[in-house]
Amino acid sequence: MSVSDLFKPLTLLHGPAMRNRFMLAPLTNQQSEFNGKASEYDQFWMQQLSQGGYSLIQTCATHVEAEGIAFARQLGIFSDDHLPGLSQMAATIREGGALSAVQLHHAGHRANPLLGGIPSPASSFTIPGVNAISTEEVERIRDSFIAAAKRAERAGFNGVAVHGAFGWILSEFMSPYLNDRTDKYGGSLENRARLTIEVIEGIRKACGPDFQIGWRLSIERYGLVLEELREITAEILDKEMIDYLDLALWDSAQIVQEGKFRGKTMLSVFTELPRKGVRLGVAGKIMTAQRAVELLDEGSDFVLIARAGILQRDFPLQVKANPFYESPKTPVPAEYLRQRGLSERFINHLRGWQTFVTRGSI
Repeated sequence: MSVSDLFKPLTLLHGPAMRNRFMLAPLTNQQSEFNGKASEYDQFWMQQLSQGGYSLIQTCATHVEAEGIAFARQLGIFSDDHLPGLSQMAATIREGGALSAVQLHHAGHRANPLLGGIPSPASSFTIPGVNAISTEEVERIRDSFIAAAKRAERAGFNGVAVHGAFGWILSEFMSPYLNDRTDKYGGSLENRARLTIEVIEGIRKACGPDFQIGWRLSIERYGLVLEELREITAEILDKEMIDYLDLALWDSAQIVQEGKFRGKTMLSVFTELPRKGVRLGVAGKIMTAQRAVELLDEGSDFVLIARAGILQRDFPLQVKANPFYESPKTPVPAEYLRQRGLSERFINHLRGWQTFVTRGSI
């Protein structure tokens, strides 16, 4: 593959094709209003990204229930009150020529009570003194994901990306270590995956024929088992339940350290699966044009740009202009980000990341 291959269109099972192989990863930024409405800073961020040359732009993790909030100033999609701001974001992305998706999120047991969140654990042992949510509550949360997808469609987004990663509720239910339920949502892998499957199938039934569905999956940590995730992913790909799989790796080059797939790259464990019409993308330390090309060679259909997209809003255009483009190195001074249009809210969020903002910079 060469850099030119990164700029070839990519068809999806539903709706319009991606115009190239660059997708913006969902980036938490904590710059919305406290009630979940999109702020002027959200709108300016989307305006910048819309001119960056991406094929598809995802919003940050957007909570589907007020009680499922994880972060202060998290974008919301649990009320029709959020529609005007979301509609403006969708229109901005569309005018820039990219496809759009809302990342649907619920914090599960990690919902923050200080922000009005209500922890919703799969099991009673996860949080001392907090009982596992009932079957009816699980079904309510499932329906909230589906209602949020319908809201995203009404707002003009091309689709949604279902957040199944990093120990949030769908990931939590998938884990044999965090889920000891005895109802239909616990026990076997089939039961533990049921919530994810019902969310995806429910969105497909509730939304139009061109509506696109992505699924973000992480493999490491959070009580997840690689062999199980591969098995359930194989089923989802075989049934073409989604348009694209977003593999959220900490490092796209990382090697499996134990178990059946020891010694293989984490990415190859999934690229080796038959995927029919589903597209597969990967995120994880993609900071150069050449790394993006390598990932196509390794079997990815597209790449998701995260940190490099924060440092340089138009990463795809930089790669197009320079096949040897390399992202700036981190950490960077706060002023560097400020000069490139990041809000103080976003910069403050980034201060919480390791080695992103130079310590002590104002």
